[in-house]
Amino acid sequence: MTARIAWMLVALLAAGPVLAQKQSLADRVASLERQAATQNSSSGQANVELLNRLAQMQTEVQALRNQVEQLQNENAQLAQRNREQYVDLDTRLQRMEGGAASAPPAAAAPPASSPRNSVASPPARREPAAVAPSSDDQGAYAAAFDALKRGDYVESARAFQAYLRAYPQGPLAPNAWYWLGESYYVTQNYPIALQAFETLLGEFPDSGKAPDALLKKGYCQIELGQGGPGRQTLNRVINEFPGTEAARLAASRLRALSLESR
Repeated sequence: MTARIAWMLVALLAAGPVLAQKQSLADRVASLERQAATQNSSSGQANVELLNRLAQMQTEVQALRNQVEQLQNENAQLAQRNREQYVDLDTRLQRMEGGAASAPPAAAAPPASSPRNSVASPPARREPAAVAPSSDDQGAYAAAFDALKRGDYVESARAFQAYLRAYPQGPLAPNAWYWLGESYYVTQNYPIALQAFETLLGEFPDSGKAPDALLKKGYCQIELGQGGPGRQTLNRVINEFPGTEAARLAASRLRALSLESR
């Protein structure tokens, strides 16, 4: 019995280091598992926060895009309304000018002269009458203008070109050149629009359409990447036609360009 107990004691003493080693290894494994769990938890939390920030940024970007699209739509609608109002105003002016020019002035009755006073009074100075457009002239212009009003810019450009070939010096030629340029400007054919506005300014510098043509010339230059000449042209509008709507629009565009360059 004593020998058996002694043998068991020897066995326990021999197994002690092995048990201690196993315990130490188990502790190390448990510690590593705890560290891994902690790291995974931290990494997972960081990933969740990153995903949340990314989702928030995407939401903000989409909101900004929606605002930009809304502003672009509103700007396009405003430009269309301004164009329609301008076209309507031009139509009324043409009707008024055509009616006033076509109505001959009433002849003034000569003053009664006394037999005792035979000295004739000097003839009254008569202003030259405006040249009224012919019916064919007006019809060709009206057809082109109708195409412009209904938004058929390709047809309006073709019709205004036909009008100018037929009546290059007609009373409505300056207007035809302007609206020809506008037809190309609306469709972003800026080089051709620029040529039309420059032709108007070169051949009809005293036309009532000159301020607007000079303004649109500056717009075309800017759209074509000619920023310096475009600014110079807009400043010409302000200096040569002060107080006009064209001058106000030129000043507004120059302010916008200054803000864009900051």
